[in-house]
Amino acid sequence: MNVAELLTHVQGLTAIAIGIIIGLGALGACLGIAIMGSKFLESAARQPELVPLLQGRMFLLAGLIDAAFIIGLAVALLFAFSNPLLSAIQAVAGH
Repeated sequence: MNVAELLTHVQGLTAIAIGIIIGLGALGACLGIAIMGSKFLESAARQPELVPLLQGRMFLLAGLIDAAFIIGLAVALLFAFSNPLLSAIQAVAGH
């Protein structure tokens, strides 16, 4: 296998990995926020006097859940635009 084929193979597998990272991250964030929202509505219906306290905590947790997805997105973008695997292959091929 020559260097051009190896680079093409790594690029293809990187594209698949990027899709998996973003897809599973989005799925996890959506499910996490949906479950949290349903539990918030259940607790708000059970004890309406705690709604302001629970609402603040719910928005804090929603931000943390989204932050985890954004970190995954940043890693995917790192692999998309400056793939360290490709630069390592090119460095070895240059020697």
